[in-house]
Amino acid sequence: MGTTPGRAWKRVAAVLCTVLLAAPSAGCTGEPPPPKPDKPAAFALLESFSSRMLEEGAPAVLVAVRSKDTSWTHASGVRDLATREPAAVSDPVRIGGITESMVAVSVLKLAEEGKLDLDNQVSDYLPEFGGVLHPPGRVTVRQLLTHESGLPDFSVPLLASGGWAETMNRPLSLEQQLALAATIPWEPRLARIFNYSRSNYAALGLLIQRLRGQSLSRVLAADVAHPLGLTATSLGGVSSPTMVHGYITVEGKQVDVAHPVWQAELPSGGAVSTVEDVNRFYASLLQGTLLPPDRVTAMKGGSSTYYGFALRRWNNTCNNRFYYGLPGDTDGYGMIAMTSEDGSTQLAMSVAYPSAPPTLDLNPLIYEMQDVAQEALNSLCSEN
Repeated sequence: MGTTPGRAWKRVAAVLCTVLLAAPSAGCTGEPPPPKPDKPAAFALLESFSSRMLEEGAPAVLVAVRSKDTSWTHASGVRDLATREPAAVSDPVRIGGITESMVAVSVLKLAEEGKLDLDNQVSDYLPEFGGVLHPPGRVTVRQLLTHESGLPDFSVPLLASGGWAETMNRPLSLEQQLALAATIPWEPRLARIFNYSRSNYAALGLLIQRLRGQSLSRVLAADVAHPLGLTATSLGGVSSPTMVHGYITVEGKQVDVAHPVWQAELPSGGAVSTVEDVNRFYASLLQGTLLPPDRVTAMKGGSSTYYGFALRRWNNTCNNRFYYGLPGDTDGYGMIAMTSEDGSTQLAMSVAYPSAPPTLDLNPLIYEMQDVAQEALNSLCSEN
């Protein structure tokens, strides 16, 4: 029987392939391409966490990582559940307690200029402090910065004053924040230890305004945002149309918390920024662009404490040192920011939380975000 042309060509090709395979520098057309290098474990971990957050109902997850010469960003989800526009890494988010790091910079700038002494009493700069709040003893500016004053948190009576939806849409000045704190007895303590209270930074915000003669939002812009070119970072002001919206659940209904009026003057957590702006802020701070080295050292805190002046630390297993930054947790949003001491390696991650009832306690997801961020950063050094 004869052979068709197609079968004949296949036989010839098979022979050629056998010969070429025998040659050390040749290959066959059908040989698979060499495998591509695997994605760094850090990025795979962050993408996996992001996917799980979206599956659990998070509207958006944004991440920015920088490790020496390598930069990586990630954005998933939507800006707004109503419009379903895709989220972008440059979209502003609420950054919660990370605001305190910026406020602390402004306080230390005043100290550097000789306008205040951290170990002086707060009442030296705010004469009404003692008369309104009735502290049980001497309270210094330093104790406000480290949350060691024992000053009651104004959020407790704030929540008792009305429903959450009503409360968050009511303006709340710095003076009103401290007046609310004054409705709770300030109990004396034998030892001053870390005890977080939003009222500490309300007092610091008022102190900054008094010494600068400007609103806190203007001072933060002059001290932090403008020098670093952080165009998406502000306290109060007009909201960006590209803002990522966060949500909470109140009485079974989903409530948008992208623009809570009560946070417009909130030094403990009212700022808006982006993950890339937050990275730029912490890198500049730790590299000495915003403050002299001795002031940056003071912000880091002592060797026996994990929290200094609005900076806390995590273990950096790459060099047996530390990452510095803060977690930021507020209604509808969580952010974690970690930066190595030299500012060369950092990660900022924002999650618009799955909608849940509001609470004064930290959202449990913020702890998981910290663990994921730390693991991701520590895995980078083994791959670089």
